[in-house]
Amino acid sequence: MVRKLSMDRRLGEAETVNASPDDPAAAGRATLQGDQTADRADADRAGGERLGGDEPAAPGYRRSVGSPRGEARRRKLLGRVADDLAVNGLADFSLRRAARAAGATHKVLLYHFEGVEDLLTRAVLELRDRRIGRAVLAATGGPDRLSLAEFVRAVWPVLISEESWVLDQAIGLAMYDPARYAQLAREASRQYMPTLLAGCPEDWPDRRKLEVAEFILASLRGFLIEWRTSGDAAGIDAGFEALVRALEREEA
Repeated sequence: MVRKLSMDRRLGEAETVNASPDDPAAAGRATLQGDQTADRADADRAGGERLGGDEPAAPGYRRSVGSPRGEARRRKLLGRVADDLAVNGLADFSLRRAARAAGATHKVLLYHFEGVEDLLTRAVLELRDRRIGRAVLAATGGPDRLSLAEFVRAVWPVLISEESWVLDQAIGLAMYDPARYAQLAREASRQYMPTLLAGCPEDWPDRRKLEVAEFILASLRGFLIEWRTSGDAAGIDAGFEALVRALEREEA
């Protein structure tokens, strides 16, 4: 174990760089050196790491206290891990893979996150926030409020876009192993509901807004699962049109 930790320290060492404003390459290396220096400090605070690298941090591990600097570093690491998930999906996700994607060590990730499942959950939430942002942008491009039918038509292309496939994997994972990953599905509902509720007519009572928002969420989630599993585009299109007609009647 001593040998392994010593190797991690050697791998984490940054070269000495004399950066110059006129030397972009040197400036880039200086930025990397700064990140690695911060990583070494975080790793020293975190203590050791478990062999294998995929276990959550043991009780008693030192954790980030949430300082502004630490939070900024955590957000940067999370963004890199989320980018990796968007490209490579959830299969074979591990702390080792996350560390490579983040350009950090296992110990640094365990300093900022509770473990591999916490990191996975937060990365999925980050990707979903990005998708919601794109969906809202697609649905609010004009000056006038869209009807609910127009809203679902606007957001559907975003939901089935190529970069969104990993979020549908997350729902499948929550269904496959709810004991460990139910949070991924619960958080999906929590993230989407405010946008759906805001899309309902303002004069509707809260109960009616909730009923319709849940109806839209469940319907779109079902279509997404069908899209990823059967690929029956004709059947999905038929069901989607029925959803649109139902929403048009609801608002009539």
